[in-house]
Amino acid sequence: MIDFGFDKLALIGAVALMVIGPEKLPRVARTVGTLLGKAQRYVADVKAEVSRSIELEELKKMKTEFESAARNVEQTVSSEVNQTAADFNASWQSTNDSTLTSNSGEHIGMTPLPQYRHPKKNWRLKRGAMPQWYKQKTGVRSKAQSGAARVARFRPQ
Repeated sequence: MIDFGFDKLALIGAVALMVIGPEKLPRVARTVGTLLGKAQRYVADVKAEVSRSIELEELKKMKTEFESAARNVEQTVSSEVNQTAADFNASWQSTNDSTLTSNSGEHIGMTPLPQYRHPKKNWRLKRGAMPQWYKQKTGVRSKAQSGAARVARFRPQ
């Protein structure tokens, strides 16, 4: 780049003062200063844009590296899970085969699970707020009996 010292700037200023004249020199100096400021801002913007593009490229590179690392981790984890599941299924199958079949072909040590039975509840009936088990425990009568039925029930034989 061009090296301007104080003596060179003084020489340029003296020549400009003689060529332009003292009346127009301040206006020309302002214009030159404005143009130099715009040029400096333009150069700074270009530098910032170049640095942003370089950072963007670095970020894209880091993103691809991170995604590939994540894919590798996912593949290793899924392969380990699949291997473990296969080992578990194999051991479960061998355990079931040895448990369910004996020399006589009967079940050893395993009781069959009971079948599901529907609770036989009638949803149309209105249920009381007090549960039946509590009524039975405390002695609350749940069925009304006529006097004759009560006498017949408790009559000594």
